[in-house]
Amino acid sequence: MRILFVGAGAVGGYFGGRLLEKGVDVTFLVRERRKQELEKYGLVIHSVHGDVGLAPKLLVAGESAEPFDLVVFSSKAYHLDGAIADAKPYVGEATMILPLLNGMAHMDALWKAFGRENVLGGLCFIETTLNERGEIIQTSPAHEMRFGEWPNGRSERTEVLASLFAGANACFRLSEQIAADMWNKYLFIATMSGVTTLFRAPIGPIRSGEYGSVIIDRLFREIKTIIQAHGAPLTDEMAERQRTQLEQIAPTMKSSMQRDMEKGQLIEADHLQGYLLALAKRHGIHAPMLEVVYHNLKIYEASRATGE
Repeated sequence: MRILFVGAGAVGGYFGGRLLEKGVDVTFLVRERRKQELEKYGLVIHSVHGDVGLAPKLLVAGESAEPFDLVVFSSKAYHLDGAIADAKPYVGEATMILPLLNGMAHMDALWKAFGRENVLGGLCFIETTLNERGEIIQTSPAHEMRFGEWPNGRSERTEVLASLFAGANACFRLSEQIAADMWNKYLFIATMSGVTTLFRAPIGPIRSGEYGSVIIDRLFREIKTIIQAHGAPLTDEMAERQRTQLEQIAPTMKSSMQRDMEKGQLIEADHLQGYLLALAKRHGIHAPMLEVVYHNLKIYEASRATGE
C-alpha cells in the first residue's frame, strides 16, 4: 500500500516518519523549501519514544505520480484549501482520505473535494514542534493517531490499515466510533485553546486563580451545549471525562494555538471557535464566554495583519 502524507510538518512528519521507520511505503508531498531542507538534513525525529533519522521519498506539487492508496492531511486548517488542491492529482477513485486536523469544519471541505465514501474520520493526540533545522521535537507520552469509518463501525479497508500500521513506534488505533472521538476531542481542544489564549498563560495559573475554574467551566459547558444541540454523538459521560482531564493535565501545559500566538503565527480561530459560534447561532444558543474568546482571537489576528 502506498501512502501520501500531505506535508512533513510536526504532525504529519512524525506519524509518517514512524510508518517509514517501520518500512511502510510513505511519500511526503511538500513545498520546494521543505524538500530542500529534508534532502539536506533528512527527516529527523527527536522523541521521548526514541530518535530516528530517515531519508524519505518526496514529491512536490505538480510532479507526476500514480494515485496513492491513502492520503493523509495533517495541515493547519488555514492551509487546507491549498493542500486539497495540491493533493488532488494523486487521488484516485479508491483512494482513502484521512484527516488529522482539529475540529470538524474540515470534513465538509474534504467531502466536497473527494466524496463522502472516500473520507475516513481521524484525529491525533501528540505534542510536537519543529526546531530551526526542521527537525521534529516530540516531548509528551501521548503519540496516538486514531482512524475509522465515518461516522462509526469497521470495514475491510480500515482493517487493512490497522494491520499495516501495527508494530510502528507510535499508537495507531482503529476506532469504531470515530465521529464521537472527534467531537470529544473538539470539546477539549476548543476549551483548552480558548482559555489559554484568553489569558496568555498555561492551564495551571488559570486553574489556580480565584475565578479560573469558574471561567473554564462556563466555556466548557457552553461548547458542550452547542455540540449536543447539533446532534453530535457526545454523551454527558464523555464530556465529564474531558472536564476532569482539564483539571488534571500538567499545570505547564499550553495549547498549540497559544504557542502559535506567542510566535506571531496564523491561528485557527474561525475553524475552531468560529465554527462553534456558527453552530450556536444556527441552534439559537447564547454563548457569551465563547464570544469573548473568539473576539480575543480576532483582535490578535487583526493586530498580526497590521503588524501592531
